[in-house]
This record gives sequence, structure tokens and C-alpha cells, in this order.
Amino acid sequence: MSTAEEEPVTGSLTEKLRGWFSGRMPSDWFTEPPEIRHDREEISVIGTLSPPEAAPSTTEAERAAAIEGRSRRFREETRQQRIEIAREAELRFGGRKVSWGVNCGERKVMFTTISVPVMTRLRQSERLVLDTLVDAGVARSRSDALAWCVRLVGQHEDSWLADLREALRHVEQVRSAGPRS
Repeated sequence: MSTAEEEPVTGSLTEKLRGWFSGRMPSDWFTEPPEIRHDREEISVIGTLSPPEAAPSTTEAERAAAIEGRSRRFREETRQQRIEIAREAELRFGGRKVSWGVNCGERKVMFTTISVPVMTRLRQSERLVLDTLVDAGVARSRSDALAWCVRLVGQHEDSWLADLREALRHVEQVRSAGPRS
């Protein structure tokens, strides 16, 4: 006897995650399907909330406070359900932790994220770059300096990274459609 849970689900991990979370989360949480990102350790679920209604005379500070309040209210009101969904996802998707966040107005708020140590070997010239950032007060440590450099590359090379990710998606599709023998 076969149940739906026993039947293998085909498709990329990204497709499986999108489908599973869209089916598992309450449909009234977000105004559009959430953005789902993943790597080896973490799945990020980032949904869009409708911004608070604002009167024409609302100041920028009032608007920012209202957006912060809306994000906080969502976080508190959905906490137990998000924890339950995250535990299920962790079991289902290889132990990856689930991080939650929202976009509201022009603000993105991440509620939970994990930091993962990454080992790397750097030559002296590369270590000097990190040490300069630490000495200048841009970063507190070499680790912070390296994270700062990665964020900077991510911001300035976003279109190149997007192209690279798209190429990797095509490779994943070709692999999954590969020989059946």
C-alpha cells in the first residue's frame, strides 16, 4: 500500500521547497508567494506583508515605526506555527535549519538566521586586506572583515551572481533529466 508521503517527489530542491512551504503555510500570511532560498545548512523563508495604511500627513519616522510594528506583530502572532513548520521542514529536508523573515514596505526584517563557520586558507596578501579592515574599524575581527567582503561582492556583483545561479539551475535540470539506467 502506497501513501502520498511514500511516493518520491521529483524536481529540484528549490521546487520541492517552494511547493512544500506554500502547501504547509497558512495562505493568509503573505501577500504573495514567499521567497525561498537555501544552501547546505539553512532554508530562508521571506514573505511579503502588506504595509500599514498611512495618512498623507504621516511622517517618514511614523511610517518606519508602523512598518516595524507590523513586522513585530507578524513575528509574535505566528511564532508557534513557524516553529512547528520549521521543525517539520528540518526533518524533511536533511536537517537544514529554517530562518524566517518578512518584507514590509521598503524594509526587510529577518527574525532568525544562523551563522555558520567557514574555514578558508588565505595567503598573506589576502590576510592583510582583512587586517586593514579590522585596523580601520570597518570590522571587529578577520571573520567580520571576511563577511563584510562577501556582502560587498554580493551587492556589487548581483547580476553576475544571478546569472551564475541561473546557469547552475540549468545544470541541476539536466542532471535530473539524465540517463535513467
